[in-house]
Amino acid sequence: MSIGDLRFASRRQMLSLGAAAGMMTLASVPQTAHATGHSHGESPLPFNVRSFGAAGDAATDDTAAFQHALDAAFKAGGGSVYAPPGRYLLRGSLTVPDGVTLRGSYSCVPAHTGIRDKGQAKPGDDGTALYVTGGRGNEDGTPFLTLNTNSSVAGLTIYYPEQIEDGTPLAYPWAIAMRGKNPAAFDVELLNPYQGIDASQNERHNIRNISGQPLRRGIWVDDIYDIGRIENVHFNPWWSLHTKAYQWQIENGEAFIFGRADWEYVLNTFCYGYRAGYKFVASATGVCNGNFLGIGADDCNRAVLVEQSAPFALLIANAEFTSFHGDDPTMVEVRETNSGVVRFSNSAFWGPCNQIAKIAGKGTVAFSDCTFVKWGEAGDRAAIQAASGSVLIRGCNFLEDKQHIRLGKAVNRAVIAGNVFTGAAKIQNDSDKDVQIGLNAAM
Repeated sequence: MSIGDLRFASRRQMLSLGAAAGMMTLASVPQTAHATGHSHGESPLPFNVRSFGAAGDAATDDTAAFQHALDAAFKAGGGSVYAPPGRYLLRGSLTVPDGVTLRGSYSCVPAHTGIRDKGQAKPGDDGTALYVTGGRGNEDGTPFLTLNTNSSVAGLTIYYPEQIEDGTPLAYPWAIAMRGKNPAAFDVELLNPYQGIDASQNERHNIRNISGQPLRRGIWVDDIYDIGRIENVHFNPWWSLHTKAYQWQIENGEAFIFGRADWEYVLNTFCYGYRAGYKFVASATGVCNGNFLGIGADDCNRAVLVEQSAPFALLIANAEFTSFHGDDPTMVEVRETNSGVVRFSNSAFWGPCNQIAKIAGKGTVAFSDCTFVKWGEAGDRAAIQAASGSVLIRGCNFLEDKQHIRLGKAVNRAVIAGNVFTGAAKIQNDSDKDVQIGLNAAM
């Protein structure tokens, strides 16, 4: 063996010994440690709610045990509070102090379709589940879990075991409220809350990898003067389907509601079975502008409902929308109250709706490089009906030989150019203002 071979063998042995020592060190760390504090520069072990008396048996009220653990972590300078797998009954509310994380056992967002479908895991069978009963009957009550500056919740399921399926759902406060600066929620299943996440009155909230079935409201964003982030949030009827509660959700539920947000980033979000998928309103503090990329709404009465938007625009791209049920199902409705800008780009609108879009107000609404399929189920209605405002329709594909576009008398500006129509272009223009129509192709 050469000197080089000896050196290589010696180095390999040293690496192997070092790796083994590292494994021994990691294995020796107790996963249920109850930390009491740490000096500067050390990495504290997680506080364990079991060490503070939590039972996790779905019968004992564990509210006080959880709060004591959270407060102890804060007094120690911050850190994680760990809730091992179990069913933790919580009859009260919790506050997560600054710099503290409440963490469950999941490293990815769970999905318990076993509530609805037989033979699959139910909350607490395979991880950490919080059984919430506090606040019943009061949607304006104290939220179950309040996050503060640099605090977060991750890796668990929030479940309301007393919620009903055979009638009007029971009202509850928000499951999660985000306050302070940089509050975050990751890998959380909101299985059946009446209201999901109140992401208002904070700065730079971060909501990522959330699933579940909020019944009345999913996420509410308002009073945001910085950049909020919402990513990989999917609301599906995994708790209840084809029940009176689900029918109520279709008639009353709103998945994503946006008030004042100065620059909201929304990526890869989805909702199924709501009266309004994405709703934009004027709140007491203002209106929303932001980027909405890869979003979707399936079987919503209004996939997108705009009451008001900012002049800086709602930029919606790479989206897919359908609307089937309820009164006058419509993909996009921009109401007469709107004076801002709404732009759809490279998006698909499909499903047997009455019309793709109803547009009113004094603002600007634009569709570019979009695809429109299956409209006019309630008669010979145009895919896009603009009553007023400014309208841009460019580079779009209309895949039905039906009425395509109707411009009302109050439309003050419009450009309809570079589109492809199935059949002859059917454009009704009742406006006497500046309307430019040209370079369209029909077959």
